[in-house]
Amino acid sequence: MAEATAGHDDDPISNRSRIIGAAVRLTCEHGWSKVTMGRLATEAGVSRQTVYNAVGSRDDLAEAMVLTESAQFVFRIVEAFDSHPDDLLPAIHEAVESTLRFAEGNALLRAVVSATHGADTELLPLLTTHSESLLGTVKMVVQDRVDQYEVGLPPERISATIDIVVRTALSHVMQPTASPCETADSITWLVACVLGRSEELVASRA
Repeated sequence: MAEATAGHDDDPISNRSRIIGAAVRLTCEHGWSKVTMGRLATEAGVSRQTVYNAVGSRDDLAEAMVLTESAQFVFRIVEAFDSHPDDLLPAIHEAVESTLRFAEGNALLRAVVSATHGADTELLPLLTTHSESLLGTVKMVVQDRVDQYEVGLPPERISATIDIVVRTALSHVMQPTASPCETADSITWLVACVLGRSEELVASRA
């Protein structure tokens, strides 16, 4: 083990990825309250000092872990828009549905949302009240993709619509009230109304 640990300690980028992955596994299996730097070092096969060097404090680790998992949401949004380069509405529908389906099966997200007491609730604000970085990143990605379409609205209206769509979708990630497809239908319909395309959308699904 000592030789393996020494070898791992030579690669900072690989170490960080391994440590964050180990933190996710431990959180999903045992809860965030059980994730100590010592236990994490053992799980990742590195020294305790390497854990601190790679991710900083426990709070830094929590943020890195949540943001790393959140990157999967961004990947699915980008993939959805790239799959529908000629029509914004199906791009939005696929982006929302794909994101919500991923959220349904994401073990870390479920562990965070279902936490109800003690240290296990420390991760929740990173996805809710303190989620500015996640919200800002998703909005920036969506804005970049929407800019590639002929939308026919003033920039400030486009930005406002994106803000509403992203906040609504993320609220359903945290607390779904319908199936991913149903939620995607509703959000897409709202966007269609803003774009003056609601009748077209209804006709296409008749």
